Amino acid sequence: MLTHLALKDFAVVRATELEFGPGMTVISGETGAGKSLLVDALGFLSGLRADSGVVRHGCERAELSADFDLAGNPAARDWLRGNELDEDGQCQLRRVIRADGGSRAWINGRPVTLAQLTELAGLLVEIHGQHEHQSLLSRASQLALLDAHARNDAERARVRAAAATWQSLLDEREALQAQGDVSDRIGWLEHQLAELEREDLDPAALEALDAAHRRQANAAGLIAACDDALARLGGDDGPSLSRQLQQARAGLARAAEHEPRLGEADALLEGAAVQLEEALAVVGRIRDDLELDPARFEELERRLGRIHDLARKHRLPVTGLAAHRDGIAAELQKLRGAGERLDQLDGEIAAAAAAWQAAADTLSATRRAAGAALAAATTAIIDELGMGGGRFLVELEPVEARRPDPNGAERVEFLVAANAGQPPRPLRKVASGGELSRISLAIEVAALGSDAVPTMVFDEVDSGIGGAVAEIVGRKLRALGRARQVLCVTHLPQVAAQGHAHYRVSKAPVEGITRSAVELLDDAGRELELARMLGGVEIGAEAHAAARRLLDAAVAADEAAGTAAGRRQRRTGTR
Repeated sequence: MLTHLALKDFAVVRATELEFGPGMTVISGETGAGKSLLVDALGFLSGLRADSGVVRHGCERAELSADFDLAGNPAARDWLRGNELDEDGQCQLRRVIRADGGSRAWINGRPVTLAQLTELAGLLVEIHGQHEHQSLLSRASQLALLDAHARNDAERARVRAAAATWQSLLDEREALQAQGDVSDRIGWLEHQLAELEREDLDPAALEALDAAHRRQANAAGLIAACDDALARLGGDDGPSLSRQLQQARAGLARAAEHEPRLGEADALLEGAAVQLEEALAVVGRIRDDLELDPARFEELERRLGRIHDLARKHRLPVTGLAAHRDGIAAELQKLRGAGERLDQLDGEIAAAAAAWQAAADTLSATRRAAGAALAAATTAIIDELGMGGGRFLVELEPVEARRPDPNGAERVEFLVAANAGQPPRPLRKVASGGELSRISLAIEVAALGSDAVPTMVFDEVDSGIGGAVAEIVGRKLRALGRARQVLCVTHLPQVAAQGHAHYRVSKAPVEGITRSAVELLDDAGRELELARMLGGVEIGAEAHAAARRLLDAAVAADEAAGTAAGRRQRRTGTR
């Protein structure tokens, strides 16, 4: 829910900050004081197009920010995490609108696009009022509300999965058909593969070939080095190291009789003798494997040359040829089976389309049932809100299923007949702002608990009404505030009295410039403001008494229902 709103140099507001809590908060004030500026600010923070006219006269820019508590909003938390904008559970929207018409936006202090701001704000706040603020005018929002009311998450998931399967098969068929006649491609690939398969290109074979080539290339030097080492270490001619070691041990053995410590040196020399013998054996084996073989060397040269020619031809390192060979083989297998796969795909696509249609039919049934229930409940509430004879309808328009649609087989349109005898028209074409707000209120109350957006803002909800209807509107808003956070701009005391909190907006000239001020009212302040709204300029005892009755009646209704709001008001002493 919205917890904090800050405005600076916005229209006639120099600087103000507002705190919000749960329940219903009302905003009242004299005509022209700027009550709707708070709604406008939330609209700009929700992504409305920047308007340089909202920058206070003589200032370079207007600054707006709003903080939200996401404790009960997992969708917004997931969005922030998915967009890497999460910040220790915080959620702050900020926007700066410049006097030249430009603007910038931030989420949790990081620059974002207007599209991102709009997307996140759609999960946080819903504004009902003028057409440009009205989220329920969007057919996508209407469908989302209907599905939430139908509680058809499982059915929608099945439709999305079926649509994904169907689309995947269509994409595969389209890719195969786009290949056209592949016989030339197959012939070329077969030639390439035959060339590559004539050589052993596996990494171990290439490493062994390279080692063998180096041995043959350096065979003369290797033979000479081995023969010299064998002669020096253990040769029969001359003083070899092996013979000298044996003689040294014999001398130490004779002397050890008189100096036992020489035995330790003899033991070390014995170990050296063992290692010397092992070294001689290794060098001997290597020497036996070496021979000068010009024909063998030429064969290795030819093999290496062919492999390097292949690497240059395919523009790959030698070590990449094996993977390239395997890729060609896989593509050949796929192309050779393309015709057979196309025949298979026709059947699989038909089955996938049928599965999608079955899932979509089940989803449509949930929407029809929910639409009928929502229409009946909303129509009843519309009648209570002073629009007698008005009707609300949920129209489901079938969509031809030529392609897989993850949203199902229909589109939704909310239709309204505001008065008896009038034909139903799309909600987005309802002309009166007041009617639109009341219809939106009726829909939200009828769908109470279905809409996931935690904060709802109503502007002009009481336009053109009064008396008993105004009191009913207030009660409906207060009822909605028991499940959602509600902000309501109003000029009627019957509506204002139903709020759990109350802000008053006033204006006054300061140094020749009109400025607005916003004040959170306490219990006495609320009574005075309601008395002003009831009595006009002259506020008498009767107006005060009527104001107290309205406030007491609102609290009593909550206490009778045993609501948390009523208990909270009793604890804090506020109305």
